[in-house]
Amino acid sequence: MEQGNYSVGLDIGTTKIVAIIGQENEYGKIEVLGIGKSKSLGVHRGVVNNITQTIKSIQQAVEQAEADAGLKIGSVVVGIAGQHIRSLQHSDYITRINSEEVINEEDLDKLCNQVYKLIMLPGEEIIHVLPQEYKVDGQAEIKQPMGMYGGRLEANFHVVVGQVTSIKNIGRCIKSAGLDLGNITLEPLASSDAVLSQEEKEAGVALIDIGGGTTDLAIFKDGIIRHTAVIPFGGNVITEDIKEGCSIIEKQAELLKMKFGSAWPGENKDNEIVSIPGLRGREPKEITLKNLSKIIHARVVEIVEQVYVEIKNYGHDDQKKKLIAGIVLTGGGSQLKHLKQLVEYITGMDTRIGFPNEHLAGDSDEEIASPMYATAVGLLMNAVKNKDKNRVVDEQGELEEGIYDEQHMETATTGAVKKERKSVFDKWSEKLKDFLDNAE
Repeated sequence: MEQGNYSVGLDIGTTKIVAIIGQENEYGKIEVLGIGKSKSLGVHRGVVNNITQTIKSIQQAVEQAEADAGLKIGSVVVGIAGQHIRSLQHSDYITRINSEEVINEEDLDKLCNQVYKLIMLPGEEIIHVLPQEYKVDGQAEIKQPMGMYGGRLEANFHVVVGQVTSIKNIGRCIKSAGLDLGNITLEPLASSDAVLSQEEKEAGVALIDIGGGTTDLAIFKDGIIRHTAVIPFGGNVITEDIKEGCSIIEKQAELLKMKFGSAWPGENKDNEIVSIPGLRGREPKEITLKNLSKIIHARVVEIVEQVYVEIKNYGHDDQKKKLIAGIVLTGGGSQLKHLKQLVEYITGMDTRIGFPNEHLAGDSDEEIASPMYATAVGLLMNAVKNKDKNRVVDEQGELEEGIYDEQHMETATTGAVKKERKSVFDKWSEKLKDFLDNAE
C-alpha cells in the first residue's frame, strides 16, 4: 500500500471515528484531501471494548476518506485517551563521564531512557516522556541544554502512563483494519496542537477537550506541557441523563441536546415546550426547555468542577503558576449553548472556544473547522510533522556522529546536523508493532 506525499490522522473516539487525509501546502498550512467518519460502536469512555465492531468502524471511516480523496491509506497516526490514562511528575539526572565535552543528543537520550525504565504499576506502560526543563550543574530553567558544557545533567519530566492492554487493543484494531500504525499520540496533546497558539502556551492555558466518552485536560505554561488528565465523563453522560430524565430514547435525547440544549437554565421560560413523537403509535411527549436545561446544567457543572479540581491541583492559585490565557474549550461537547459562560462563571477564568481552522488551508471545508474535529486535525498535524522529520533525515543521509564543535552548535539545536534521533516513544511504538506482528 504505497503512500504518497500525504499523511493520515485517525481519531478513535467514543461517539465517532474520523479518518482525515492531508498534506502540507507551500504556506505551511494543512490541506485536507479527504475525510471519512463513522459511528463508533466498540469504544466506551475512550477505551476499545469490542474489537470487531471497532475494526468495522475504522474500515468504514477509512474507506470513506479514501473515496473522498481518491487515495489509498497506508500508515496512520492514532490518538489515545480513556480513563486509564494518568500522568506524574518525575525528576532524574545523569552524571557525564567527560564534562569537557558538550552535551549532545546521546546524553538527552540516556536521560530519557532512564525515565522510561521507571517501575510502573502492574499492567501499566509509559506512553510519553515529556522533558519540561533541564538543569546543568545546578543551573536551572534551561530549555535546551544541547551544546552546553556540564558534568551533571538533570531534568523534570511529565510522564504519561496508560494501560498496556488498552494500547495493544488499539494497535490490534489498526492492524486488523489493514493499516500500519505510524505513531500513537495522547489525544489532549493532539487537540492542543490544533487549537492553541504558541502565545497561549507561553502565557499559561488549560485546554479542555469535551468528547463523547471522556473530557481531556492539558495544561501549558511557559510553552511546556505541565499537566494532563482524562476525566471519564463527556457528552454521552449528558445525553444519558436527558434520556432517563425525560423517558425518551437515546436518539431523541441527543437531538434534543444539540438543538435545544443549554448549559444555563435561567434563560428558558416556563412555557417553552418541545413535543417529541411517541414510539409506535404512542402519544407524543411534551418536554419543557427549562427542565431540559436543568438536567444538562447539573451534569455539565459536575464535569467542569472535576476539571477545575485538576487545574487547582496543578497549582493555578499560585501566582507563579497562574494561567493568564485562561481556558480553551474544544471537542464536540464544547458546542453546547452557553457552556463558555458557565465555565467562566464556575472557574472565574477567561474562556474561549477553540477551532482548529488556524492551521488549515483557506479553502478547507467548513465542517472540518468545527471543534468536533480538533483531535483529528491535531493527529493529522502530528503525522505531517513526523513525515517532514523523516524526509529531512532521508535527504541529509547519515551524517557524522560525535560531539558538536562550535560551528555545529547552531544547527545542532535545530536537529539538522545529525540523523533524527528516535524518541523513547518511537522506540516503544516499534516494540508494540513487533508485538502485534508476532501475536498472530
